[in-house]
Amino acid sequence: MATARIWCRSRSAGAVCTRPTGHPGLHNRVGTGKMWSDAAADPPWCGGSGTRTSAAPSLPGGFPHGRAVCPVCWGFVALEDGVLEDHDAFAGPADDRDAADRAAWFNTYGWFDGAAAPSP
Repeated sequence: MATARIWCRSRSAGAVCTRPTGHPGLHNRVGTGKMWSDAAADPPWCGGSGTRTSAAPSLPGGFPHGRAVCPVCWGFVALEDGVLEDHDAFAGPADDRDAADRAAWFNTYGWFDGAAAPSP
């Protein structure tokens, strides 16, 4: 079952808004006192978009299906000619299966910057 995105995805200097999607007024990162408007928000794409990298190693079931790990947001992102496609910063798994696959992948391979594929 897919989970709905309930949090706003606006960012400012990398801080993600912690208010609900579609909220009125300024964006806010709880606990930081940081507030910003849409005009002052970061560009919609993750700063890792366009990074040259290689596909992440796969788990036995095929996850992450030829995608690479973004070194900025840690999402699994499609590649085009060895470059991460434009993508929004990872804001959580799409569903329970995605969460389980991500957990299994990071528990198997750990955190790496995509420069060299790690060995299990």
